[in-house]
Amino acid sequence: MVKEASHLANSRVLPGFSTPAVGFEAPFDMLEACHERVADRLALLKRLPIHLQANGCDSQARQAAADVLRYFDLAAPLHHQDEEIHVFPHLLASADRILVKAVMGLHLQHRVMEETWGRLRQVLLAVATCENSAAEPCRVLAASAVLGFTVLYDDHIRLEEAVIYPAARRAMGTRQTQTMSADMMLRRGSAPQAVTLTPFQKATRLRIDSASGLGSG
Repeated sequence: MVKEASHLANSRVLPGFSTPAVGFEAPFDMLEACHERVADRLALLKRLPIHLQANGCDSQARQAAADVLRYFDLAAPLHHQDEEIHVFPHLLASADRILVKAVMGLHLQHRVMEETWGRLRQVLLAVATCENSAAEPCRVLAASAVLGFTVLYDDHIRLEEAVIYPAARRAMGTRQTQTMSADMMLRRGSAPQAVTLTPFQKATRLRIDSASGLGSG
């Protein structure tokens, strides 16, 4: 099937980041690196239904399904938290009503993504653990369901990189960017010290953590 499945499964970089050269001191570069990894997994996911139809639940299909599961179960929620804790709040205070509406739409899309992933992951779990002779996952993992998930992410990422991240870079000062960097490290278990968040950020983080069931990451 897809040769990159083995490479991706063996990756040792932090969840959500594809380029070791990108450091936490550049948090927006890290967010965009996460988008690159999302694109890699979505491309893998889009090829999976075709492979299943042609080859059944072979080892390549199981490995690809496991890799997609690993990424969207672990890294994607952390990425959404990065945005909802540190990026979106600064823009929601903007006087630009169009920008505020876009941010609110992206926030809602996060919830839709989570719901959609919850359904899709059940099928991928069946593929990741299936036998070569199993036919059911081949029928259930419909290309249409995969396409809906990938299109949602594609549109979401395009808006963030074209509009949201540039606006947030302009709105955030050096100290706010440093806090964002440190918190991203902390929630991935890579920070040597605690991070002081504002009361609003703490409240937002608790709400998001509670909704995702991730705790501190």
